[in-house]
Amino acid sequence: MQKHLSKNDVKILGLSSLGGTLEFYDFIIFVFFANFISQHFFPHDLSEFWKVLNTYGTFAAGYLARPLGGIVMAHFGDKFGRKNMFVLSILLMVLPTFLLAFLPGFESIGYAAPVLLLLIRIFQGIAIGGELPGAWVFVTEHAPENKKGIYLGVLTACVVGGILLGSVVSLIMNVLYTQEELHAWAWRVPFFLGGIFGIISLYLRRFLQETPVFKQIQQEKSIENFPLKEVLKSAKFEVFVSMLITWVLTGCVVIFILIMPNFVQSTLEISTLERIYLQMLGIVFACFGCIFSGYLSDKFGIFVICSFFAFLLGISSFCYFNVFYALKPSLQNVVIFYLMTCFSAGITNFCPLIMSGLFDTKVRFSGLSFSYNIAYAIAGGFTPQLLTILHSYALENLEHWSRFFLSFYVLFLAFIALLVACLVRKRLG
Repeated sequence: MQKHLSKNDVKILGLSSLGGTLEFYDFIIFVFFANFISQHFFPHDLSEFWKVLNTYGTFAAGYLARPLGGIVMAHFGDKFGRKNMFVLSILLMVLPTFLLAFLPGFESIGYAAPVLLLLIRIFQGIAIGGELPGAWVFVTEHAPENKKGIYLGVLTACVVGGILLGSVVSLIMNVLYTQEELHAWAWRVPFFLGGIFGIISLYLRRFLQETPVFKQIQQEKSIENFPLKEVLKSAKFEVFVSMLITWVLTGCVVIFILIMPNFVQSTLEISTLERIYLQMLGIVFACFGCIFSGYLSDKFGIFVICSFFAFLLGISSFCYFNVFYALKPSLQNVVIFYLMTCFSAGITNFCPLIMSGLFDTKVRFSGLSFSYNIAYAIAGGFTPQLLTILHSYALENLEHWSRFFLSFYVLFLAFIALLVACLVRKRLG
């Protein structure tokens, strides 16, 4: 493995990160305009509740398709190369996104509209299931040994930046257009932009080069015939640990990036714009946390810095929930501790850093993708419901210690991260 990145490698890694940002924008922009989609693609005689529920169910279908896409694409990535699957994932994303920008609604094509909408989300889910694991593997195998942390940190931050880009576009659309214009036609603009972004990503990935590690196993003719079978046979510990650290990543993203800003808005009665600004700031702090944790792990080792961020996550989140569920919460204190907690969510960078180091090169893509996608689908499935229950219970018991149940859950996630750091200490340092 080369010790230093050439200018061409830096260019390739930069393009990979930008491509990840644009592809995650395509996947997440759906949720920002879910209300408008529900009004166009489902029967008008349905109640608003069922329209929204069907829309979010369609959105969830993308998450359920992630494991399938991740496993299949990883299989071929371990057999035929990382670059080929990297390009395929963006193609599977850009075509459905463009289609959604022009897809007729229920009034024009009847029940074919929600069926096509569901198929679009399934294809997007398949694409995203292979995108992030593929990007992590690609960057890992291009980066020098002493800079894997910082490069994975930059990549993960850019992927999270795709959510930020979605927030920015949503904000701009709400400023430029009235609600009537958004309902009539303007909601399609972000998906058209997503298609343009996808074409740009597809063009950029033409310049990617296959990883030197994969080229080596090709030359040695040591490619596994069925990589996932080998993973399940000989890498059970690696899969178990990878699923644990993915659980931590899922909790940080779902709780603090996606859901808590909505809880802050409803509980403290701030405006929608203020909620969007808070969410955008949280994403920015999380991105800095990813980069900083990666930089420090290159300097001091995975065990030390992962343990440090686990403690930081536990302490900052406990302080946040303490001020948020107070009898008279201060918005200023809530924002301060929220941003501190988002920064500590930089612990998510240890998910790719640990997983990419655990699996053997010949099955790395399959092992990482299987562990990540299965764990994310499970944890991502129950976390929002658990969060809603614990949040409601806390609001009803503000004078009782049980209001900290949600805090205890995050403390448990911090403990899981600390446990993982201990389990991989000898393997990864």
